[in-house]
Amino acid sequence: MQAEENLGMVMIFTLVTAVQEKLNEIVDAMKNRREEEKLRKEKEAEEAEKVAFQGTVVTIENFLAWKAKFDLEMAEFRRKKQKEEEQAGKPKLTGKQLFERDHNLDTSDIQFLEDGGNNVEVDESLFQDIEDLDLDEDGPTFDPLEMDSD
Repeated sequence: MQAEENLGMVMIFTLVTAVQEKLNEIVDAMKNRREEEKLRKEKEAEEAEKVAFQGTVVTIENFLAWKAKFDLEMAEFRRKKQKEEEQAGKPKLTGKQLFERDHNLDTSDIQFLEDGGNNVEVDESLFQDIEDLDLDEDGPTFDPLEMDSD
């Protein structure tokens, strides 16, 4: 188009300038498309991340369904664990499990104290010959402050 307008004139400079402007327009358009595509991808990634963090809205129905499933999984887990313990030999129960299985343990400590568990008998004969012990009073003495100086 520019060549037809300048037919018969010295037109090299005019044609080169026109081509240069057109190339600049094309390059700018390509840069704009790339930038728009980059922004679009970033926006999509951001929206996908928001969806991932948003999760599922908890309703009573959703919770009850999850709870039922969770309870089944936990019951199965307990059965497997108990089966493994039984196969391994005599199961070793925790204190909580002992109290849950044998309700007599709830009152056993109280029964012990009521039956005379508070009475502590001291055999004084063990302390009668304390003067006979060889306690070296001239020997080294223990000083806790000297231990910290290391």
